[in-house]
Amino acid sequence: MKARSLKSEVCVAAVVLVAWPVLASAQAWKAPRTPDGHPDMQGVWTNASITPLERPRELGAKELYTEEEAAENHKKALTPADTAQRGGTEAHYEFTQFGLDRTQFQVAFSRRTSMIVGPEGRVPPLTPEAQKRNADAAANRRGHEFDGPESRGIQERCLVWGTEGPPMLPPGYNSYLQIVQTPAHVMILQEMNHDARVILMDGRPHAPQSVRGWLGDSRGRWEGDTLVVDTTNFTDKTNFRGSRENLHVVERFTRVDENTIRYEFTVDDPTTWTKPWSGELPLAKDQGPIYEFACHEANYGMVNNLKGARSIENNEKKEQK
Repeated sequence: MKARSLKSEVCVAAVVLVAWPVLASAQAWKAPRTPDGHPDMQGVWTNASITPLERPRELGAKELYTEEEAAENHKKALTPADTAQRGGTEAHYEFTQFGLDRTQFQVAFSRRTSMIVGPEGRVPPLTPEAQKRNADAAANRRGHEFDGPESRGIQERCLVWGTEGPPMLPPGYNSYLQIVQTPAHVMILQEMNHDARVILMDGRPHAPQSVRGWLGDSRGRWEGDTLVVDTTNFTDKTNFRGSRENLHVVERFTRVDENTIRYEFTVDDPTTWTKPWSGELPLAKDQGPIYEFACHEANYGMVNNLKGARSIENNEKKEQK
């Protein structure tokens, strides 16, 4: 996968402190307008973040850090750790080399303790139906994970990464997106997996249920200065945190100052979660550019995994003789 480290200039992470509701200084700020009179959100933005999706349990119902706590968290986030101090599968990476070090790119910092809003700050429990569905799918896959490319996940097959949305969650790297507006369309190009989502703004209804897409079917409208995007018609392979084709996402984009868009989302699937849940995070303005994400061209992991599986199978056959 391609990271952003191969830039001619290294961008030092910018500290953008955001706490909702909108800062008082943003209340008097007026967003620039497109020729049709709507707020201009065009340009390159990043959703790179250190805020976790779910709130750490030890924080309870605390939704916002204090200014002092937030400053300390941001300081730690911008202090590169030695490779040996990083745990798990990350230990073999030199983060500064592969563009995964936060000091090399802009981060939209927030005082939030989690992206998910509300006192719980966590994804609601799965319904019994969803638990059984996911368990059955895992059981059917077991022992066939490396039968062929079709048995691998859609991320590994370079079809959809899953974070490009909706909802749009930080992918960890390649966190840049570009927004282009016309009176009839809004296009969001994601650097991760190089996906472009076209949002229709002409008031037409959603496509028939028989027409489904990896990123769903998005319809947008303006509510005052907020762009509201309603997305349905996902595929049964979407698998957003256990959800499938019944996923319904509502997003809200509000430009609150020159360098920040407040991004809010609500997801619902009564066949997956016990209740809808919502989250929010800032998008920070950046100069860009968006780089090509050449996933298929460099997807050596897929080839090597399948070769390894065939080698294991051949060895097992030899042992059985």
